[in-house]
Amino acid sequence: MKEKSLLFLRLSIGLLMVFWGLDKLVNVEHGVRVSEGFYLGLFSVPLLLQAFGVLQILLGVLVAAGVARTFLYPALLAITAATALGVWKSIVDPWGWFLEGSNVLFYPSLIIFAGSLVLWAFRDEDTLALGRRGNGARESV
Repeated sequence: MKEKSLLFLRLSIGLLMVFWGLDKLVNVEHGVRVSEGFYLGLFSVPLLLQAFGVLQILLGVLVAAGVARTFLYPALLAITAATALGVWKSIVDPWGWFLEGSNVLFYPSLIIFAGSLVLWAFRDEDTLALGRRGNGARESV
């Protein structure tokens, strides 16, 4: 059960990264609005957003496959942490009772970050990943 649960978590978070990356490629205007609304406009350059989208798609595919986890999971954590920080008001006050600009629909950003932490913490237990060696030893990167 543990191995299948880690596989499901890895696939779902990897696919989320793919979807987020695709959105940056096919809906650049949305990415610019998100950047301006949540990240102080730091990523509002369309070409930068598209490049980041390509990298995010690649990261998502590799995370879903379970390869190079020692190297890629910290990148996954950085992205999911940045997302959670960008919507911190919605995590602290999901209903907007005290903080203006909250939205309960952004609360799951904390759950996605927590799932990424679980993947990293239990990467040695994830025996259904492609990055596992046949002898069960931890991958090296």
